[in-house]
Amino acid sequence: MNRIPVSVVICARNEEARMAACLTALKNFDEVIVVDSGSTDNTVAVAQSLGAQVMPFSWDQQYPKKRQWCLDQLTLKHDWIFFVDADEIATTALADEIRNIMAAPDCDGYFVDGLYVIDGRVLTHGIKNSKLVLFHRRQFRFPVVNDLDLPGMGEMEGHYQPVAVDAATIGRLKVPMLHYAYNSGESWQSRHQRYAQWEAGMNARHAWPVDPLPHRQRIKEIFRALPCRGLIAFAHSYIVKCGFMDGRAGFGLALDRYRYYVMVARSRQ
Repeated sequence: MNRIPVSVVICARNEEARMAACLTALKNFDEVIVVDSGSTDNTVAVAQSLGAQVMPFSWDQQYPKKRQWCLDQLTLKHDWIFFVDADEIATTALADEIRNIMAAPDCDGYFVDGLYVIDGRVLTHGIKNSKLVLFHRRQFRFPVVNDLDLPGMGEMEGHYQPVAVDAATIGRLKVPMLHYAYNSGESWQSRHQRYAQWEAGMNARHAWPVDPLPHRQRIKEIFRALPCRGLIAFAHSYIVKCGFMDGRAGFGLALDRYRYYVMVARSRQ
């Protein structure tokens, strides 16, 4: 079978436990590069043993951050790039959809949804992780935002999307990735406390870039202006998006959305 003409980039640090599963799922892509931020475990060895290229990355505390650095500095075989996190699995069905699209792309970039996996169960309801991660590398850039001195800020671009260059068009893939966000060596609490501190600072400075899709931008503006965002996030995931149909795991995911926005509110105080 011909390989998929897309360059996959995985930004990683200390992802030994999850790297093999992530890379194995990407075996049909023509190029896979792991950009490693000084891992102290066996991330590099695992990646190399499975045929991935490994590129070192050391952040200088300035822009560009890691993903834009990849777009600027990596010598890639293909103009189409697919950013995958180590806690994500690109299923065979997703790889097949990307293969078919690459035969004749009808957009310059595509959002890919992610279904959360908790305790081995794929959650098909509730909130989904949705990111613009498959795109022509010359049609999108990650924006520079005013966050370099914010607590919780790191080397990776935050919870926002790349912005379109000129009049780039955007679509959405039908098949989702699997998102193992809860299988991390770092606790949910400590990881999201950092995210919450950063998000609170971004809110205070009105530093968010404009989302590439106007309807998403409108929703975000309304949500950021609402009081009691934790309760709203819980209700959205558990009731509006039918998270209750995923049972206990669906309730846990919705509860974590509530807990996160409580952290954001407390970080603002």
